[in-house]
Amino acid sequence: MPPRPAKAALFEQFAADGVRYMFGNPGTVEQGFLDLVDTSDTAYVLALHEGVAVAMADGYARASGRPAVVQLHSSAGLGNAVGMLYQALRGGSPLVALAGEAGLRYDAMDAQMAADLVAMAAPVTKYATRVVHPDSVLRVLRRAVKIASTPPRGPVLVVLPADVLEELTGEPAVPSSVPVTRSVPDPATTREAADLLLTGERPLILMGDGVAVSGAQRELTEVAELLGAPVWGVNSSEVNMDAAHPLFAGVLGHMSGDDSARAVADADAVLIVGTYVFPEVFPWLVSPFRPGARVVHVDADPYEIAKNFPVDLGVSADPRAALAALAAELRHRGAAPRTRAGAARVPRAAGPAPSPGPSLMERFCAELAARAPRNLAVFDEALTASGDLTRHLPPRVPGTWFQTRGGSLGVGIPGALGVKLARPDLEVIGFTGDGGSMYTIQALWTAARYGIDATFVICNNGRYRLLDLNLAAYRAQPGRPRHTPPPQAFDLSRPAIRFTALAESLGVPAARVETPDAIGPAVETALTGRGPFLIDLVTS
Repeated sequence: MPPRPAKAALFEQFAADGVRYMFGNPGTVEQGFLDLVDTSDTAYVLALHEGVAVAMADGYARASGRPAVVQLHSSAGLGNAVGMLYQALRGGSPLVALAGEAGLRYDAMDAQMAADLVAMAAPVTKYATRVVHPDSVLRVLRRAVKIASTPPRGPVLVVLPADVLEELTGEPAVPSSVPVTRSVPDPATTREAADLLLTGERPLILMGDGVAVSGAQRELTEVAELLGAPVWGVNSSEVNMDAAHPLFAGVLGHMSGDDSARAVADADAVLIVGTYVFPEVFPWLVSPFRPGARVVHVDADPYEIAKNFPVDLGVSADPRAALAALAAELRHRGAAPRTRAGAARVPRAAGPAPSPGPSLMERFCAELAARAPRNLAVFDEALTASGDLTRHLPPRVPGTWFQTRGGSLGVGIPGALGVKLARPDLEVIGFTGDGGSMYTIQALWTAARYGIDATFVICNNGRYRLLDLNLAAYRAQPGRPRHTPPPQAFDLSRPAIRFTALAESLGVPAARVETPDAIGPAVETALTGRGPFLIDLVTS
């Protein structure tokens, strides 16, 4: 390979790995390699904030199943991106983040924006490293792709000093190697799992996004039917099981361990697959499983198995392969498919209760569901309005429903953009809240700049409504004050945010829906128009 600057070799590596997009916000220390981007095969998608860039890359990676590349600007840019990198880490999104810096020669100068970027990124990435020689630029990039893509997947940071990229390298650009990790349990382990799960009269399954990553939805459903076990989603933000299936019980809440405790209280045989337990903000510190309950835990990541509570059998294996083997063993023992839970009690799904009457959100979701094309994809950051959304548009088809995860607000709009770029065949609608949208409202400008054909629905209640609900639960505890109203800090109505005007100022046409007769025209425009469109939906 003839020598060329490492900055040029960088784009050769992108081409070898089929990287179509680089999401980012440019800075001076990256100017050397960004000067080449317009002549490369990789399109640069400009965001006005690093949080937008990472959230778009996150949506792209989730929808494509491939690693997404995002460019960050030194310490300031990495700092801006931390919240969304945390979201990607908790959700297991395969991202490769490239952070520029001035150069190795300036390490001793304590110069402007100088910082230990690897140390900054360590808590919010799966792996972080710094390139220190031009002949290792491509080697490190391939390593980053491998680490980001290998279960448990997650974001990786590569720090690229500018002076290293200017040096010549003869390193060849070849496709990155990602190891196959689809391991299957040995027959004795599979038999032991079946023994434990068949001992119970009230079996239960707890599933998470590891099911979707493995593509194990069919196998999970078969095992649930053979056991006659209700299935709860835990850390479940993708389609891990058809939500219309009779054994689908719902998704547990993310705030209090009380939700999980109620769901598992009666189960005497529990299968956990593709998640850890339990991911609430305030989890129980003691095991919520009943004494004597037999617990089998299957995950591709051995760290997650029995991380918080003991299990009877931990199986580090690919969920799809493990579930297929378990289903075969259960059939061998004479189990027959059932679509109703046997003696198991299926608790009420956690989350906001249905509206007492047909709210505007309820009407809007019903109208959208009635007109929805087969290729509709939803990105759900509706939060307190999510109950109405999922009742009318339940997650059913893998690759067409994505929910916020990790707790970082603002992923709804840029996440939907990333999904649309990854899957242009889908009709994409992203839901977010008025509070959450303002974290990344700049994403509308990116949508307009590139003419990305997606719709964004802002569920506008003029408050941080989720905080209202959480505060109410807090005050309901014994010994807590019961004063009203909630803090003024939760109020977003003074002054009211004019989302239609804001969207139009960023180049996106918009409509406000505050009466039932405005719903039909808004949905019609969303489904038949071209280019980005925003709906300001008054939900209370």
